[in-house]
Amino acid sequence: MSLDLTKIKGNPSIVTRDVRQFDAQTGNIYEAIAIMSKRANQINSELKEIIKEKLEEFKDSNDTLEEVIENPEQASVAIYFEKLPKPSTIAIEEFLENKIYYRYPENT
Repeated sequence: MSLDLTKIKGNPSIVTRDVRQFDAQTGNIYEAIAIMSKRANQINSELKEIIKEKLEEFKDSNDTLEEVIENPEQASVAIYFEKLPKPSTIAIEEFLENKIYYRYPENT
């Protein structure tokens, strides 16, 4: 599942959640939290790769630590990613909207 930045939704502020909503799908709160946690890790990894690619465009081979010059485009990319909801918030929204596919490993 590839992450589409234009379709990310979620409230970036803190929201109180009713934990009883989480176990409605799985029947077990711990399973629900494990599923959301794994999805949040996936989202975080995808966001890291995307921001790394975006910032790589601004990298100059002549830059050194002493010569860090503020690039307005680079700053706007950083601000955009800072305003996105946290990966855990996105994962919770996806879970509550039943958008996460999960399966249990078969016992062999």
